[in-house]
Amino acid sequence: MKQIQILSPAILKKQCPPSKSAQDFLMQSKKKANAIAAAEDPSKVFFIGPCSIHDIDSAIAYAECFKKICTTLSNRCFLVMRVHLQKPRTITGWKGLMYDPYLDGSNDIQTGLLWSRRLLTTLAEMHVPCATEWLDPLSSCFLSDLITWGFIGARTSSSQVHRELASSLYFPVGFKNHTDGSLEDAIHGVLSAKEKHTFMSINQEGIACAFQSVGNPHTHLVLRGSYQGINYDSKSIKTALKKLAALNLPQRIIIDCAHDNCEKQFQKQKNVFESVLEQISNGRHEILGLMIESHLKEGNQILEPDKLEFGLSITDPCLNWEETAELISQANCVMC
Repeated sequence: MKQIQILSPAILKKQCPPSKSAQDFLMQSKKKANAIAAAEDPSKVFFIGPCSIHDIDSAIAYAECFKKICTTLSNRCFLVMRVHLQKPRTITGWKGLMYDPYLDGSNDIQTGLLWSRRLLTTLAEMHVPCATEWLDPLSSCFLSDLITWGFIGARTSSSQVHRELASSLYFPVGFKNHTDGSLEDAIHGVLSAKEKHTFMSINQEGIACAFQSVGNPHTHLVLRGSYQGINYDSKSIKTALKKLAALNLPQRIIIDCAHDNCEKQFQKQKNVFESVLEQISNGRHEILGLMIESHLKEGNQILEPDKLEFGLSITDPCLNWEETAELISQANCVMC
């Protein structure tokens, strides 16, 4: 088995440190996120951004559009950019910028970590709050200081190590329902991550250690649909809330408009978004917010490194920026 040593988190952070302004922004963003997740702030959160990040320049271009629309929103709309640097794979395929930054199977993880941190630092300097899905728990040692909201995917919500990770983070973490539609794994993840855990990880010097987390009070459920059908409708949401209440968990939910909730037809994300927005306007305040997959251009493309079109997803198809901005404007009108 081949081994390639990578830099410790401390060294990587020294190479890509956020400025004092960016650190202050991150602190305020996490404070806002925690207040929304705790239902102490009536604002709603909207996660927008590419299915995955494969090109830093297009991610920054997207962030510039993101920044412009933020200036038009009320303080009751909290916009967070999706910056997904790792992609889960059922069998094989490109696993994300962090794993294969050159898109050629060279799997230069050291470069992937460096580029990932540089991008997140740049976004922090732009005052763009970021959300990511944690696939490899060790990646949090290198990047969690730059993240405002985290997610655990549908295939890992039942994973003990991911629940332990979530228990150690100081910002909200959402657990997605299983791809078969069951909610139990995700709800149990929410419950488990609220508790203290002792687990193995690495410290900032890269040394293996036993860590003791304090528990995360800001975990919540994410409904993303399943191969059995959607779960953003009123009946499904009521069922989820009852299951949370039965375990004395706060009734807090985020709706993922993509994946099976849009029946894998990316344009239907707009229908999901508008339907859930109507439920929020009718008093369903347990819904904290929504998530959509969006890029500069509509659709997706095949991964051919020499032929890639700028601003177009290489994984799941996305809404374009113009459609995204229109949806966020609708949300802003509802929240005003």
